[in-house]
Amino acid sequence: MIRKALKNDLILIKNITEACTQHLIKQEIFQWNQDYPSLAVFKKDIEEEALYVYEKKNEILGCIMFSKEKDPLYNQIEWLTQDHQNLYVHRLAVHPESQKQGIARKLMDFVERFTLQNDIESIRLDTFSQNPRNIRFYEARGYKNLGDVYFVNQSKDPFHCFEKVLKRI
Repeated sequence: MIRKALKNDLILIKNITEACTQHLIKQEIFQWNQDYPSLAVFKKDIEEEALYVYEKKNEILGCIMFSKEKDPLYNQIEWLTQDHQNLYVHRLAVHPESQKQGIARKLMDFVERFTLQNDIESIRLDTFSQNPRNIRFYEARGYKNLGDVYFVNQSKDPFHCFEKVLKRI
């Protein structure tokens, strides 16, 4: 089941992303760190009702954040659509013990359905350039790589920006 995250989910969500961070570091993928994603970021996501969790048997196994708020860094990307009806996806995470069960796919299916049901033109996101699994995941879903941005507090390596048009303009 996918539902909006609640305030009392905050620590569980943070624990999932910390487990993901450690799992990625073991693979020498330095996408997230001790500073990001932070409790404060997740608290803001919950307050803005932009964070969703995947729950199975009353256990949270994953999360995803999406909103219409555009990061200013994205202004340097030449997107496929105009800036007015877009969703931005961030912080997709599935606990390492629950990965490879289709949970990330279900979370992205949820966002794509939401996009279509709410007459939104496209979904935009970024993923770490040194994470080949994520890149393949988004490309297989039909997302187009449109260029790179740099989040200097996270990594010296770029993040690829992707967009998928879901509603014909």
